[in-house]
Amino acid sequence: MTPSIAAINPTDNRRSLADCAYDAIYRNIVTLTYGPGQYLEEGRLTEGLGIGRTPIREALQRLAADMLVESRPGKGFIVRPLTLQNTKAAFAALRIFELGVASLAARQAAGDTLNAMRTANGQMRKAVQQEDIFSLVEANSRFHDLYARCSQNVYLVQALRKVRCETNRLAYLSYGNEIHPSRQLKDHYASVLKQHGQMIDAIAQHDETHLRQIVIAHIEIFKKRIIRYLANF
Repeated sequence: MTPSIAAINPTDNRRSLADCAYDAIYRNIVTLTYGPGQYLEEGRLTEGLGIGRTPIREALQRLAADMLVESRPGKGFIVRPLTLQNTKAAFAALRIFELGVASLAARQAAGDTLNAMRTANGQMRKAVQQEDIFSLVEANSRFHDLYARCSQNVYLVQALRKVRCETNRLAYLSYGNEIHPSRQLKDHYASVLKQHGQMIDAIAQHDETHLRQIVIAHIEIFKKRIIRYLANF
């Protein structure tokens, strides 16, 4: 395994080495540089990151808690496999949590958060123009994290962050591959950006019914693309 690690600065005192290691390994998992089922050897990770084993181990423990890696007794860690069963479970959880957010968000005053959501959607549009898939995934993740915050319910926010760790890897597949022959990527991007705008408007108008409809459609499009990809993988 030859790591392709995101650039980090081990002398940056604002962030711990474990944080830097987490971000770098996370990025390589999301972008599939580290493929599903791949063994993550501590020695090579340490060499690639240029930091000690203790921060690497801490990062791997956090990634295991986020269900991006799995611990194998006596063998270390592997990247969590992408399976149809796990994918369906992730989407089922995503639907439950995001609809739960919709029920609360439509009743709250969320002016500042809505502005931040508009900014995140603009960052997504910029990433599309630059053909930067990882930045697109990260901006999309920020948008949905902000959407969760509109609920003003810390438990929903935390639950969705856990699910998003897995779905960010799926989003990279969705945004980076021509999955559906009758739906080009540019059309998919445009649809996602439009639905995000509709979600913002529905929250601003306190329209729970419309918001729930958009959220369901948004998740179903994503789910169908990923299941189609995995079925042909």
